[in-house]
Amino acid sequence: MGSSTLHGSSTLDDRLPVGTLGDRRLIARAGLALVLANVRYWTSVAPVVRGELRRWEQQARAIDDPELRALALEKLRSEGFHAEAAAMLATLAPRAHRRDVVEAIVALELLFDYLDGLTERPSADPLGGGERLFKALTDAVVVPGAGTGKKLELSPQSDDGYLDGLSRAVVLALARLPAALAITEVAQRIAARSGQAQTRMHAASQLGTAQVEEWAREEAGGTELEWRELLAGSASSVLVVHALIAAAADPRTTQEQAGEIESAYLSTCTVLTLLDGLVDHEQDRFSGDESLHGYISLYEDPQELSQTISGAAQRAAAQVSALRNGPHHAMTLVGVVAYYTSDPGARGELAAPIVERLQRQLTPLISPTLALMRGWRLAKRMRTGNRRASRSGGLASVLDKSRFIGKSRGSGGVQ
Repeated sequence: MGSSTLHGSSTLDDRLPVGTLGDRRLIARAGLALVLANVRYWTSVAPVVRGELRRWEQQARAIDDPELRALALEKLRSEGFHAEAAAMLATLAPRAHRRDVVEAIVALELLFDYLDGLTERPSADPLGGGERLFKALTDAVVVPGAGTGKKLELSPQSDDGYLDGLSRAVVLALARLPAALAITEVAQRIAARSGQAQTRMHAASQLGTAQVEEWAREEAGGTELEWRELLAGSASSVLVVHALIAAAADPRTTQEQAGEIESAYLSTCTVLTLLDGLVDHEQDRFSGDESLHGYISLYEDPQELSQTISGAAQRAAAQVSALRNGPHHAMTLVGVVAYYTSDPGARGELAAPIVERLQRQLTPLISPTLALMRGWRLAKRMRTGNRRASRSGGLASVLDKSRFIGKSRGSGGVQ
């Protein structure tokens, strides 16, 4: 199923309910959550994030292998925004544990993006190699002895000191959180599934997509998700782990609640992954770099793709709103959607009708965040233009691209 089948536009069915997040109380509480989160973010989260990014850049520069060093530094340069945006979830944490949450989220996001780059490289054993590499991700969320007073046992180091450093930083920060044990089992399951999804999609260029579909169908069994939705959601589910880390800062968090966060955020991650591919679609076609094995290439019909994204967003909205701190989690969802649908690529032939439908579906809850995101992009373009004008040539920096969030990766940042 090649992505060429998505090149044409079509009239999209628009029978989904409009304004599915129209509850006035939810809108008011979500608006307050947005303001509160921004105050917390800029006063107590952003400074820690910037410090952590500087620290990990120094660690990356110390990598001996020149190829790995270049990859780590490029990921920090081009995708450091992922960690900044993911850290918005740390605004849910009590101030006493907020720094630990930020440290864990930043290290985990950098680890995930670095592993993503490592598993994109050709390999004689793409599945086995990817599984071995992504063990660093599952090891990062195993917290033996957390909250018990026992000495923390860390797994043996590998040959990649930067990889190990990131993984161990997550372990140590997570172990200091009061409800770490309540989220560990769920987080480990999510990390393993995310690693499998990423590894198998990257291996599709060598092994084909049959192995991807077989794995995803088995994983989707017993869930309400169709296999392609499960696959897309799994690919970006590091966002779920970020939400679990934030929840671990609250001593009241239970394993049952961790499972509820997993279910609610999986649909958000489906939306995230598919929107990411959607807004890049026209650029990929124009450049000739369009992937034959991207997530949206699994959909032959634009109408089916639109229905999948809209249905996942509707399901996610209902699920995240029912969580504790539901308004804040709802803002994470609309932050993801606002980030991607305000991207210039959202005006492409394939994307435009799907984006219009999705924004209408999430109105009016998305409106404030969408306005903020458009303002942010405009200010960024203006700064880029000013830098270009001040030079006698050279390329201006491009807008940061995110796979997440809320990945909301893109909402703003109070106590």
